[in-house]
Amino acid sequence: MPMKTEVIPAGHSEAIKCALETLHKGGLVAFPTDTVYGLGALAFDGQAVESIYLAKDRPIEKAIPVLIGDIKDLEKLSDDITDVARKLASRFWPGPLTVIVPKKPTLPESVSATYTVGVRVPDHSVARELLRVAGPMAVTSANISGQPSPSTAQEVLDQLNGRIELIIDGGRTTGGIPSTLVDCTGSEIKVLREGPISLEQILAVLG
Repeated sequence: MPMKTEVIPAGHSEAIKCALETLHKGGLVAFPTDTVYGLGALAFDGQAVESIYLAKDRPIEKAIPVLIGDIKDLEKLSDDITDVARKLASRFWPGPLTVIVPKKPTLPESVSATYTVGVRVPDHSVARELLRVAGPMAVTSANISGQPSPSTAQEVLDQLNGRIELIIDGGRTTGGIPSTLVDCTGSEIKVLREGPISLEQILAVLG
């Protein structure tokens, strides 16, 4: 029996409460971010994170980035945050920059099977409101793997209806380019994917 997927407008007074209840039961919530709609579970709930792979038909070896509501939540995910990571985060968050940091051992393998995790603060009021109350969430695009990333709640529903519990409808997202991905685990940074933030902008901050 497929589950019933509920859609609730972001402006509804119960939207965040419903999302929290769903997440605490181990469910999945789709919500708008500053790029596309994301599909998320509580980052420290390994079983819930595993269900993201099932809902999306996503290859299990692909790590899932973690979104947080504020820079201070980075401490919940890593015990070893370099000065470079802090500098870049304080300059570009909220925004399209994902920093890769060594992960806490308590973060489930379903988020990342390696010793690192990618973290970002999205520049979207609905996303941040949810993340501030829920805490860190493992979030990836709310689509079937290999299908187009959704920019509206309807596009999420078209792909994931019956596979996830809740969609928060925050209108159309800007879509577009995935975040710039920077490995901050070593003594020198590595830009693994250049997105909206260029290597020049990053080097300018690091002086």
